[in-house]
Amino acid sequence: MASETPSSPTPVSTAPPRASRQDGTYPRPQLVREQWTNLDGTWSFRHDDASAGLMNEWTDGWAAGFPDARDIVVPFPPESVASGVDEPGFHPVVWYSRTITSDDLDSAGLSADSPRVLLHFGAVDYRASVWIDGAFVGEHEGGHTPFSFDVTHLVSTGDDHTLVVRAEDDPHDLTQPRGKQDWHEDAHAIWYRRTTGIWQTVWLEAVPETSIRTLRWVPLDHARIELGVRLRGAAAAGSRIRVSLWWDERGEHLGTVESTLPVAADVFDLVIPVVRQTNGQAEDELHWSPERPRLIDATVALVTPTGEEVDVVASYLGMRTVGIDAGVFLLNGLPYDVRSVLNQGYWPDSHIAAPSYDAHRREVELIKELGFTAARVHQKIEDPRFLYWADRLGLLVWGEAPGAYAFSPTAVQRLMREWMDAVERDVSHPSIVTWVPANESWGVQHIATNRAQQAYARSLADVTRALDPSRPVISNDGWEHVGSDILTVHDYEGDGEALGRTYADDDARARLLYGRGPAGRRILVGDAEDRGQPIMLTEFGGVTYQPGARREDAWGYTAAESGDDWIARIGALYDGIRASSFLAGSCYTQLTDTMQETNGLLTAEREPKVPIEQIRRAITGRD
Repeated sequence: MASETPSSPTPVSTAPPRASRQDGTYPRPQLVREQWTNLDGTWSFRHDDASAGLMNEWTDGWAAGFPDARDIVVPFPPESVASGVDEPGFHPVVWYSRTITSDDLDSAGLSADSPRVLLHFGAVDYRASVWIDGAFVGEHEGGHTPFSFDVTHLVSTGDDHTLVVRAEDDPHDLTQPRGKQDWHEDAHAIWYRRTTGIWQTVWLEAVPETSIRTLRWVPLDHARIELGVRLRGAAAAGSRIRVSLWWDERGEHLGTVESTLPVAADVFDLVIPVVRQTNGQAEDELHWSPERPRLIDATVALVTPTGEEVDVVASYLGMRTVGIDAGVFLLNGLPYDVRSVLNQGYWPDSHIAAPSYDAHRREVELIKELGFTAARVHQKIEDPRFLYWADRLGLLVWGEAPGAYAFSPTAVQRLMREWMDAVERDVSHPSIVTWVPANESWGVQHIATNRAQQAYARSLADVTRALDPSRPVISNDGWEHVGSDILTVHDYEGDGEALGRTYADDDARARLLYGRGPAGRRILVGDAEDRGQPIMLTEFGGVTYQPGARREDAWGYTAAESGDDWIARIGALYDGIRASSFLAGSCYTQLTDTMQETNGLLTAEREPKVPIEQIRRAITGRD
């Protein structure tokens, strides 16, 4: 796929009449305002390998530039071709600068009714510091989570202002949650090029003095929705939150609910009954699923005691429940076979930043066209715009943390903080059905015998449940489990019949859980118990096949010699899985080739390696 810059959309975007029908460009799809300004595009940039920029006072941006500066296209990381920099070596400190114009502020909606200006960053890897006109704005640590600053006191209409960002990302600091980013200078094995600095949209919006900060949608059951509203600034006693719901597909108004604050506060919590759902014979009409991804649109307004609407946002939600019972995964109370694919979310020219706004939608469409119902976004907290398309088009998603590679107090604190922020950001997306805070004992390499590492993995799972008790949590995907609601296994056996024997029946299940699993790992460690949890094979396959030109450094778990051989191997693996009496789901490795990892179902450019209907038939077992 050719890299397109998302730097040239119309600077002012208008909120759609229904948030469930937006075009995928808005950076925060479940809290939409009518006006905003996209600051992506060409910025001034330079490396600072000697970390001299602070001493040399680059914080004022040198009038939106630096000594020996060059251009970069934001939000593409400087290691990528799409950025225009294309320098993948070790560069632990980088600087960015851009002019915020008076037109930018006007486009963001700055007015007497919306006098506060918010500066938003989707993600900056890993530690960011921000200045405007040389005045320090703030800093943020965490390479995959969003952050914002109120910059009202630093900007004004009629003037231009210089925005400066310093990003620090030490490639050798293994306590940073980094996911698949390589600590070697050149990518090797299953690790890829690094991402430094800005890799998601930077944007401005203007809001009222007191405004809606976050929304948290949680379906409680088939007929009730819990909404948590956090405000920026406290609302006066007697203020109200007014919520109106629509089912746009039918043009059906589902009701309006108001809640009043008895005292001044910045938090509202309310339960919204959906009256139409009390007819049990029709309740599934509104349920969200991959087969029927029905979304409910919402308008949420902050209303003063005198009845004035001071802030109004558009949002959406999905009416669905997930759970586990007696060895099966439940979606909307019924058993559901999870047929998933591992998705690295990595593109050749733009790395972990999507190459265009449309790329997120096309990724979801391709996954569904291949016959999958789910995706495990691997070692990456994905852009919310991908999750929007998963919500809208119907794709289950496993939300996973990018792992650190070291175990220390610093590593524990960093991952815990970033993961908690990620869960809070994404908790309202109906597509996310499972949380995965750790993978393959990364960062807890000695979890089998080390009680401190066991406590850490268990606490990650428990704090996830504390933040969101509505979804299953996996403490350590694929290997040693200490507190998982689903027991997951990674098994790269290349022979379909042998794979089938490992997961055939109850005797095989007992051998798996009470003996040594694949790679010689125990599935249950510490005080973990077999409570009848569902068991899923969440990594398997990884069969390398390279049509056309071949990479000398190609890597995979097994290799096929031709397209026919490749598709036969994949079909045999799926036949073995389908014959299992207890597997509740699976996840094939992987969606696309990624750098030297050539075990994708698609090429790195998102082209199927054989006709897509052949791949779908092998995966689903049907035409």
